Amino acid sequence: MAGGFSLKDDLFNAETVGDLAARFRANDPTFDPGFEARVLSRFPELELKQRIDWIADCLTQALPDHFPAAADVIEAALPPPLDPTRRDDDFGRFIYAPLGEVAVKRGLEDHRDRALDLLEQVTQRFSMEYAIRPFLNRWPEEVMARLTNWADHPHYHVRRLVSEGTRPRLPWGMGITLTPGAAMPLLDRLHADPTRFVTRSVANHLNDISKVDARPVLGALNRWKKAAAQDPDELAWMTRHALRDLVKKGHPGAMSLLGYRMEAVITADLTLPDTARIGEALEFSVTLTCPEDQPVLVDYAIGFLRPTGVRRKVHKLTVTKLEGGRPLTLQKRHKLPASATTYSLHPGPHEVELVVNGRIRAAGIVTLTA
Repeated sequence: MAGGFSLKDDLFNAETVGDLAARFRANDPTFDPGFEARVLSRFPELELKQRIDWIADCLTQALPDHFPAAADVIEAALPPPLDPTRRDDDFGRFIYAPLGEVAVKRGLEDHRDRALDLLEQVTQRFSMEYAIRPFLNRWPEEVMARLTNWADHPHYHVRRLVSEGTRPRLPWGMGITLTPGAAMPLLDRLHADPTRFVTRSVANHLNDISKVDARPVLGALNRWKKAAAQDPDELAWMTRHALRDLVKKGHPGAMSLLGYRMEAVITADLTLPDTARIGEALEFSVTLTCPEDQPVLVDYAIGFLRPTGVRRKVHKLTVTKLEGGRPLTLQKRHKLPASATTYSLHPGPHEVELVVNGRIRAAGIVTLTA
């Protein structure tokens, strides 16, 4: 049977490694003739992140020993910057990720400024948010000064790096010693950026901060609303995206900022089946009623049984508006996969809660069966 899709093989393979080598040979025909063979020889045993590190090690061997000279060679081999007219979803090619690791391995201690210059160039071809973090930890004041300058950079990929590289909880990224909120002055400058690629990063950064302290996040969003420097629709999108974790927790300040009244009188008639089979789906309905017109954010939470206890997970249902005195019925079909890469379902009673505007309005029990 053929194997499934492999991200590591899709991103790092003979073709992409050959493309990288070709860029270096275009400037220096004598570039290590054994580079591709050496890189590919270990690919079968390496996972994705390990392949990035290994390519960086092989490049280090092939490049000049003096880092500034090596950085010059890397910059000369770079393709043109990513299209500056695009506004979103232009990550570039992963094969350039190892170039950031070369900057870390060779430039972190003795060539900080030249390494940061290199990251500024490479991030315009592939985002360097992971490579910047060791520099933030080693040289926090100096790197923050550089990021302050980059916040006004003409290329939006560099501006995004300012926010993305300083995120407190960057997925799969090295932890950083900056306190949550340390980059808020930079976010104040970036929030009005014209590109979604940057504003999404700003919103994700705020969401990271909210997991530690909601106050600076709500303060920033209120401040930006008053400043009116960003397009209102874009700021509204940023606000929803930034507050998504607080909304799941029913945080009153987040609900208020989004225009949802937790104190609204809303009744919910939740209809659940007695049982649902793992591998099929849980189908349920709810009828909402309110005596007055009311915008509502409707979620549902399921308490999933785990070997270590119950894990409550909140899911989105809808955002809508109730008309005073008119019942609104919503239906949902929640898939119950028999196998998943991140979790397993277990037979037994599971509590289902209907959450409207941050408050539990109805609840019931469904027994999952094998």
